[in-house]
Amino acid sequence: MSERVDIGVYQRRRARLAAAMLEGVAIIPTAPERTRNRDSHYPYRFDSYFYYLTGFREPAAALVIVAGPAPKSILYCREKDPEREIWDGFRHGPEAARTAFGFDEAHPTGELDAQIPELISNREALFCHLGADAAWDARVTGWINQVRERVRTGVSAPRAVRDVHALLDEMRLVKEAEEIAVMRRAAAITAGAHRRAMRATRPGRVEYEIEAELLHEFRRHGAQAPAYTPIVASGEHACVLHYIRNDGVLKDGELLLIDAGCELDGYAADLTRTFPVGGRFSGPQREIYDLVLAAQIAAIAAVKPGAQWDAPHRAAVNVIAQGLIDLKLLSGGLAEVVETEAYKKFYMHRTGHWLGLDVHDAGDYKLQGGWRSLAPGMVLTVEPGCYIRAGEGVPASLAGIGVRIEDDVLVTDSGAEVLTRDAPKSPPEIETWMGARDV
Repeated sequence: MSERVDIGVYQRRRARLAAAMLEGVAIIPTAPERTRNRDSHYPYRFDSYFYYLTGFREPAAALVIVAGPAPKSILYCREKDPEREIWDGFRHGPEAARTAFGFDEAHPTGELDAQIPELISNREALFCHLGADAAWDARVTGWINQVRERVRTGVSAPRAVRDVHALLDEMRLVKEAEEIAVMRRAAAITAGAHRRAMRATRPGRVEYEIEAELLHEFRRHGAQAPAYTPIVASGEHACVLHYIRNDGVLKDGELLLIDAGCELDGYAADLTRTFPVGGRFSGPQREIYDLVLAAQIAAIAAVKPGAQWDAPHRAAVNVIAQGLIDLKLLSGGLAEVVETEAYKKFYMHRTGHWLGLDVHDAGDYKLQGGWRSLAPGMVLTVEPGCYIRAGEGVPASLAGIGVRIEDDVLVTDSGAEVLTRDAPKSPPEIETWMGARDV
């Protein structure tokens, strides 16, 4: 059975793209299916750009948008095939897809190679995305060359090939009301999963057991998948930024860092919490945690319309750099530590990224060499961290402590809305929540 789709949302986006193109033809394919091994495939996930414009979730599809005085959108998709549907499930087929998703035309995917050369003939520009898939690049080049071969008949090939992602990135950067509603729901599911993981944590368990709690909660509430491989990092594992083995044993007296978010209807959440395995922070752990929390509070306060993208990062860096000086992990004055980037020994990543259909979502961070200004409808993460690896000048009491605190933040007309606020974050909240565990 086909899913219900608000086709007006996608029709408006396609119309906006056509208007931004002014003229020419755009071709946006969805992602191919990928073989995991032999005849087994990875779970299918559509291309974000294609889905943003169509709402169509089936593989082996492509969208064509013709701009100009009489714009139109054309879907190419798989034909109905009752035998394959017995094995793989429902297919719309071109005619049903045209109606259900509001396209002007729809044709079988097998007609793409025959029809595209005709569609791009005598068009000033071809909008597509090259460089991500060699096979697709070759296919696009082949279509252009077919048109060039007919130049003596009076047919002209597109004079320019432009990156359609550049136009779509700007569209995707500011979220519409429908997108924000889904992202709020994804954030709520994710926050609930982190609450469940905190309650399930106790010494002697294994990181993957806690990962299982997260995945259970994601799926139980309708999320289709994790938005990325969860990081469940206890003890010194938390000092590895992209740790995903998740096979360590949880030990009393250590911290557990969880970076995990669900994907709901294509949209990602991205949330990190760090908390004590035994339920209470030690003094040194609390020092580092309070420092990172203060940095995050300062960074979120810097999220507001008109502020530069870099403002939250600069706010977080100033707090963490001063804290590292106060802890005698770094020497010198604040200005020197920031200017020389000495703080990167313990805080080496940026404070956030765009969030949406992709975890690291579409959109440039700079325009013409300067940081972009934040605007209502943009969604970003705010995620300062501090990672104290054992080494020269590091006290034994701090060695191996890794803390990151991350929330998903929507820029509003007046400031910021923390979408993931339901996950306990202050030390008293965390200790109270974990104190109710059935241990």
